[in-house]
Amino acid sequence: MEAASFTRLSSPRTAPFSVTNWIKHPIPNKTNLSFRNSRSAAICAISERSSGSNTEGLLDSKVETILDSVKWDSKGLAVAIAQNIDTGSILMQGFANKDALEKTILSRKATFYSRSRSSLWTKGETSMNFINVHDVFLDCDRDSIIYLGKPDGPTCHTGAETCYYTSVYDTLEGSKEGKEERLAKTTLYSLEATISKRKEETETLPNGKPSWTKKLLLDQELLCSKVREEAGELIQTLLDNEDKGRTASEMADLLYHSMVLLNLKDVSIEEVLEVLRKRFSQSGVEEKNSRKKN
Repeated sequence: MEAASFTRLSSPRTAPFSVTNWIKHPIPNKTNLSFRNSRSAAICAISERSSGSNTEGLLDSKVETILDSVKWDSKGLAVAIAQNIDTGSILMQGFANKDALEKTILSRKATFYSRSRSSLWTKGETSMNFINVHDVFLDCDRDSIIYLGKPDGPTCHTGAETCYYTSVYDTLEGSKEGKEERLAKTTLYSLEATISKRKEETETLPNGKPSWTKKLLLDQELLCSKVREEAGELIQTLLDNEDKGRTASEMADLLYHSMVLLNLKDVSIEEVLEVLRKRFSQSGVEEKNSRKKN
């Protein structure tokens, strides 16, 4: 799992501050940062605006308190970073002022302040590639902001998935990799990209033999047998009380072979993680029933 995608609820350290969750539970030291609450808090809070002037005033007061708690710089700005809620990828970085943050909280669309135009702008207002915000986090010093959301399409104006595709180390080493191949990705997504690259390859390795990944892609029966085999070996680490390292190793094998299968089915890891995220707000019984209906 990518760093910053999920908050470790068991950690004794101070948890990141969730703006939308605070609106529903305005006691910072006792805030429950479960994904179920963070996803629904802003919706509940915003719907309360229509229930009467008292609740509308209460919501306005809470939002104003949040805005006042941010340590804006001398120009009234703070760094605002947009992050993909499912992949953890950093999509872009801009700046926000009070109005931009307030608009983001209430509209659930990532909104920034343009220093060149001296005006607010909502990502996607021209391209329609909005970033749909599920939560907003403030860092421990309250001087930077994360918009945790789901993009409707490519974030960068170049058409790239994110604005981060220039590797400093590639530059130092003289790499000529294409921009799209070097999007800032962590382990899981680098593996996914490598599998996709193997699928596109038509040439074999110098020794005349295809790579193991290519062999799996070309032989569905072999692939399915390996997925079954690795699943069994993972289960056996529990039954035989094997050490953690062995379990991690078998899980890595199962994950790799499963991702090859996903590639053949044209299913991305991001789609899988999105399904998991949506299940956080459902009980196991509800989720199973929804499958039957579909």
